Amino acid sequence: MKPHIMITILLTVIMGTMMVMTSAHWLLIWIGFEMNMLAIIPILMKKFNPRAMEASTKYFMMQATASMLLMLGIATNLLLTGQWTMSNIMNPTASNTITIALTMKLGLSPFHFWVPEVTQGIHMLSGMMLLTWQKIAPLSIMYQISPSINHNLLIIMATTSVLVGGWGGLNQTQLRKILAYSSISHMGWMTAVLIYNPTLMMLNLLVYMMMTLGTFMLFMHNSSTTTSSLSHMWNKLPLATSLVLLLMLSTGGLPPLSGFMPKWMIIQELTKNNLIILPTFLAMTALLNLYFYTRLTYNTALTMFPSSNNMKMKWQFENSKTMMFLSPLIILSIMLLPLSPMMYILH
Repeated sequence: MKPHIMITILLTVIMGTMMVMTSAHWLLIWIGFEMNMLAIIPILMKKFNPRAMEASTKYFMMQATASMLLMLGIATNLLLTGQWTMSNIMNPTASNTITIALTMKLGLSPFHFWVPEVTQGIHMLSGMMLLTWQKIAPLSIMYQISPSINHNLLIIMATTSVLVGGWGGLNQTQLRKILAYSSISHMGWMTAVLIYNPTLMMLNLLVYMMMTLGTFMLFMHNSSTTTSSLSHMWNKLPLATSLVLLLMLSTGGLPPLSGFMPKWMIIQELTKNNLIILPTFLAMTALLNLYFYTRLTYNTALTMFPSSNNMKMKWQFENSKTMMFLSPLIILSIMLLPLSPMMYILH
């Protein structure tokens, strides 16, 4: 793809997301979603092959269905209220339709089936955009309409998403599918607290994006796509193996690393609202995510692939510019827990 075409496509993706985040008019929000969807498809098909074509088609079909439902909810709200502005949605039918459309775009359960398949079929860089940037627009709308969302519907989706995200990743050997299931689980945590404290949802999104960006960039730098290929990482990045270990455990939510901070705050917020069963269930299912990230840690840092002495010196000839950029990102992804009192002051 030519550079000027790629720049135009990326600017359209960014403009679509910004339009969704900054608009108060439902039609402009819908147009922003469409701009974003149509511009991201060429990025998903950047490495053209049958798998990428299949993944892009699945993504288009799911997003188009979600956009149709979103417009149906917007039209229902327009007929009943006579306004396009994004205010409190009083009608339960319109609210439920819009919520279902946004959860389809996010990949929440039971609309999660497309996320692992699409992520597995595309390039790692495209997968990184799909699991980070593409989550911002739907979550920003859910943040703004959170008082109007059906609590029971969202809680059921959130709990099943955390369960599916943990259970689905247990028997996976492909790293992209593991990260996709981890994304489903994280989206479940965010939507669980959205009704009670939307600010915590934004904090969770920020920490999740930092951890996912660092993980994807490490895998791309090491050209790792399967769990077995992680045993080569010590050969290319011997000095960063400990950071990789901590990043994996942080993404799994192990205390006292950064990934534990939003989970801790969400559990505390839910218990303040006299909910006991829900945070207990979320904490128990989070152990499933921690298990398969611990397995990745074992493959990365505690196993060595058989090699000759010449291969062991390969790290000396590798370009270290990527690690210079990655090191601050990884450090932020594992050492944010001391800032948690400040987060409480902010919200």
